[in-house]
Amino acid sequence: MNAIHPMQTGNAFKPNKRTTKKKPNPLKKSKVIDYLDPKFLSRFTNDQGKILPRRITGVNAYQQREITRAIKYARHLALMPFVAQDTA
Repeated sequence: MNAIHPMQTGNAFKPNKRTTKKKPNPLKKSKVIDYLDPKFLSRFTNDQGKILPRRITGVNAYQQREITRAIKYARHLALMPFVAQDTA
């Protein structure tokens, strides 16, 4: 028994520890992220036009930087909107 304190039980309960299921990478092992494909890049933006974070999309850090760069370049070329259009 690895109890430090005599009143401590064997299992260490940690209520603040969250277990998250790892999301599958939507890009698989693809290295090419094309800025000329706004339909593909729109998967990584929300309905307001903001770029989604890695924890939501499930891509790795390198791919997230490439996606961000491609979205910003597509916005600059007016292939994607900077903000969503108002429907109201």
